[in-house]
Amino acid sequence: MGHRAGDGGRHAVTPRAVADPAAFIRAETRRLAPPLVPEITLHLAEESLPIWQRTEEELGEIGLPPPFWAFAWAGGQALARYILDHPETVRGRRVLDFAAGSGLVGIAAAKAGAAYVDCADIDPFAHAAIALNAALNETDAITVRTTDVIGTTGGWDVVLAGDIAYERDLAAKVFAWLEALSNEGARVWIGDPGRSYLPRERLEKVADYAVPVPRELEDAEIKATSVWRPRPERTGGAAPSPISGHEP
Repeated sequence: MGHRAGDGGRHAVTPRAVADPAAFIRAETRRLAPPLVPEITLHLAEESLPIWQRTEEELGEIGLPPPFWAFAWAGGQALARYILDHPETVRGRRVLDFAAGSGLVGIAAAKAGAAYVDCADIDPFAHAAIALNAALNETDAITVRTTDVIGTTGGWDVVLAGDIAYERDLAAKVFAWLEALSNEGARVWIGDPGRSYLPRERLEKVADYAVPVPRELEDAEIKATSVWRPRPERTGGAAPSPISGHEP
């Protein structure tokens, strides 16, 4: 979450105001299309909305977890773009969108013809955001998973994960699980803009994108972002040539 702005123009947000996550999201976001994925509209934050300028400590005091669901992060945008441009990746398959946030990647998978999509997140506000965004995009194949799915199998054919390498211990745990799913036959795809704890040596790059992002989030207006997948278990096969997916 970002910097603390001045108090001018900030309206009061109380625990009562966030007791209804869906109503809160409708009131505090705008319907916007992520720049790299204009086919999809989401309830997203704008810099001008005062609530998003509060510190994590302030948000915690009113019962609001950091609103990761309120932004179209670079890794998720790249992964959604890849899925929409390569619908055969998910068509007719059982899909997990892990750490789904806004549900952007899961919605892209549903639009690309997935048999069904589990959007998993542990934040109750993300659960509401996913449901609102799925309805907004008229995607019926999405189910919100509210429990921690790390370490489970779930019967998924495809697992999609964007922007998950920002914290060392969590990234190690998640990538070990994703590799296990891949070794058991699931197709795993990861979207990442070069975050610190991405284990590049264990992955192969599939596509590159230049993703427009708010400077307040990423300290850049264009974020070089890639789609990756786990390397096969010592097959000796050559990695595919990266696809250049976006021309700014």
